[in-house]
Amino acid sequence: MAELLFETYGVPAIAYGVDAAFSYKYNQRHGICHKDGFAICPGFSTTHFIPFLDGEPVYKGCCRTNIGGYHVTDYLKQLLSLKYPYHMARLTWEKVEDLKMEHCYVAPDYASEARLFQEGTKEADDKIRSWQLPWTPPPAEERPSEEERARKAAIKERQGQRLREMAEAKRSSRINELENELHGLEFLLQQLEQVEGDNVPSFLKTTGYVSKQEIESSISKVTQSLRKAKGEPKSDLAETDEKTDSSANEKYPLVNIPDNLLSPEQLKEKRRQLFLKTTSDGRQRAKQKRFEVELERERKSQQDEERRLENPKLYLEQLHAKYKEISVRVEQRKRLKTNGGHTNGNNASGGVGRGERLNAAQRERMRLLTTAAFDRGKGEDTFGAKDEDWQLYKLMSKDNDDDDEGQDDEEAEMNRISSRLQELDPSFIPKPDLGTLQPAADMPKFRPHTKEDYQIVLGVERFRCPEILFHPNLIGIDQAGLDEMAGVSIRRLPSRCEELENRLTSSILMTGGSCLLPGMAERLEAGIRMIRPCGSPINVVRALDPVLDAWRGASVYASALHFPEQTFSRLDYYEKGEDWLRRYQLQYTL
Repeated sequence: MAELLFETYGVPAIAYGVDAAFSYKYNQRHGICHKDGFAICPGFSTTHFIPFLDGEPVYKGCCRTNIGGYHVTDYLKQLLSLKYPYHMARLTWEKVEDLKMEHCYVAPDYASEARLFQEGTKEADDKIRSWQLPWTPPPAEERPSEEERARKAAIKERQGQRLREMAEAKRSSRINELENELHGLEFLLQQLEQVEGDNVPSFLKTTGYVSKQEIESSISKVTQSLRKAKGEPKSDLAETDEKTDSSANEKYPLVNIPDNLLSPEQLKEKRRQLFLKTTSDGRQRAKQKRFEVELERERKSQQDEERRLENPKLYLEQLHAKYKEISVRVEQRKRLKTNGGHTNGNNASGGVGRGERLNAAQRERMRLLTTAAFDRGKGEDTFGAKDEDWQLYKLMSKDNDDDDEGQDDEEAEMNRISSRLQELDPSFIPKPDLGTLQPAADMPKFRPHTKEDYQIVLGVERFRCPEILFHPNLIGIDQAGLDEMAGVSIRRLPSRCEELENRLTSSILMTGGSCLLPGMAERLEAGIRMIRPCGSPINVVRALDPVLDAWRGASVYASALHFPEQTFSRLDYYEKGEDWLRRYQLQYTL
């Protein structure tokens, strides 16, 4: 630094001093401290403990620890960022510094203070401080008036009426199209009946149809579509079957003719027609079965609705009881199916025994296998030589299929009752899927932000952060605290005696920005008293202005008449060199 000042900027003379020493001398002039004493200066990044004898610092007894106000602010910023990660952008360094100087304090006893907040006493609640961030409350939703509701209802009714008119117009158009198509097919069928047998193929070729049966089938399909469009009930099954039988006889003429009356080509054609007729009959039976199932479902639904209208409360209770009964059976069956493969005594899901873990199908399968094993174990193993031996596998698979089919029916019935209960009972909550081990997690619900969401609450952080000045190991720094530095500095003095130590501890001056924290003097005095003999005089005072007293003391020193004698001039620098500068030491007593 001297080389830069002398050779680059041409400074005529310089003097080097310690800020804590200037502050001590300035407060000594105002009677705050004595000639013999200590100056403790917790600065920005380091803390110094300097003993003074006859107004001059004793550098051999100095002590330094690498912790200061920077570390307190940084620790507070880390804690608040972890506590409020969604407000990290607002927790700037400058704002955290302001929060530290405004709200933080040094606890007289850190353990007892932390215990207060852990227990949540009223005294701890009184010490909690909060910083309110800018927050704009959401606009309150006003309930629509009667006129507004009536207007919306009228708009909704007009929209519904328009949709109904559009649907009716589309239905009418569809009916007209089907009626025109049906009239055209009937007229075509009448013309076909008037055509002679030789001219039928040429006539059909012009119409696009292959045979008379295809025209009749098209008429039947269009008739069904027309009835469905008009909303008419389906035709009687007997009439449908009669028409189907007549059309089948015309379509498959060789089916009812004995084989001995047919030629080999006709026999092949008969087998083909028989296959087609069987397939068609199968489809017709399946269609008939679906129709019957649908009629049965409609009948049951109508009966349920009648029972509900007779006694709604009793009907709802019966539904709840039936749902509970079926759900218990389904849950037990799935539990047995899940645990059926285990043969040890451990059961994590149901806590049942080994016999209860097997359902009926599995117990029957085990009985069959056991019987076969004992029967074959008496003599020579001839299993599989007879056809009836293989019936064992069919029985085993049949039981399993029957069990699965019954389970599917019960699950379908349970789902139907569950949907019905959800319609009638708003408070009904269906059970989760029993096939999954864990129910799906509920989606987080939206919650509007409140004033409390934009508050930075300072509780234990108020005294936890300044505590690192006395216990640096809280942030991983293995060095001495402020109270321990006094004992280290006393032990480093070149000449020690009890009288000298008492004079030094009776005048301890605190200077530096961190001394502004409330409770610092009391905590430091209590810590030094713990390491000093009983009855030793200890007096800890704070500087008049811990932040600016160092500058004021240096200003007073520089304005003294004898200050030029303490400076290191540029001529001395060029004549004596840097080695003399290393031995340079400022005298604070002029």
